[in-house]
Amino acid sequence: MHVVPLPALADNYIWLLHDEEGHAIVVDPGEAQPVEEALAQRQLQLRAILLTHHHHDHIGGVDALLSRHGVPVYAPHDERISKATYRVGDGDVVKLATPAATFDVMAVPGHTTTHIAYAGEGVLLCGDTLFSMGCGRLFEGTPAQMLASLDRLASLPSHTLVCCAHEYTAANGRFAQTIEPANASLAARLQEVAALRANNKPSLPVALFVEQATNPFLRTDSDEVIAWSRQQGADGDRVSRFAALRASKDVFTG
Repeated sequence: MHVVPLPALADNYIWLLHDEEGHAIVVDPGEAQPVEEALAQRQLQLRAILLTHHHHDHIGGVDALLSRHGVPVYAPHDERISKATYRVGDGDVVKLATPAATFDVMAVPGHTTTHIAYAGEGVLLCGDTLFSMGCGRLFEGTPAQMLASLDRLASLPSHTLVCCAHEYTAANGRFAQTIEPANASLAARLQEVAALRANNKPSLPVALFVEQATNPFLRTDSDEVIAWSRQQGADGDRVSRFAALRASKDVFTG
C-alpha cells in the first residue's frame, strides 16, 4: 500500500492510500481538487472515503468527490456528517476488497466527542487527535478523554506510520523543546523536520516510536514532563499533567 500525503487548504493533509493495481482510498478530503489531481496524475480509481470527524476542513470535499465517484463513505456516528454510507464506531472493522485493506476503528474522543481513528495496513489515520510532537485542541472533549485516546494510539505497534491531518510539526517541536530541552531524540527530529520543510517536503508520516520518544503529550510519565508540570503547579496525576501541557500549548506563540 502506497501512503501519500496530499497538501490541501492552508496546512491540511488529505491521505491517499493506493495499491499497485490503481485502487485508492482517501481520508478526510477537506477539498476535492487535490484528490482529483492526484487520481489523474497517478491513474487511480477512487474506491472509498474514510472520515475521522465532522470539521469542515476534513469533509468539505466529500460532496464534490461523490458527484464524480460513486464510492462508499465511512464516517463516525455524528449527524454533523450528512454524507455517510456506513457509520462506524469503536471496535468496528472496515474491510475493503479494492484496494485490499482492513482497518480497525478506534474511538478517540477529545478534539471532538465523536472523533475516530483507523488503524491497519501499517498506518494510523488519526485525523486531529495525534499530531507529530503534539495533539489536537480540546474543542469538545475533556483532558481525561484525550489522554485516554492518546494512550490507546500509543499502544499500537511501534513501527506504525502516524498519518496526521495537519503540517504542525515544526511549531509543535518548538513547544516540545520548552518541555524537554535535554531530549536528544527531540533535537534530532527537529533537525530532520527543518530539512524536510526547507525542501518543501512533508514531515509526515512518522513512525510511532519516534512520537513515543519526542511527543510530550505521549510522555506524561517522563521525568522531564513531571518536573515541568511541578513547576506549573500541576504535580498531581497524569490527567493533571496532560491538562497543563495542553493549556500551555494553547497559548504558546514560539
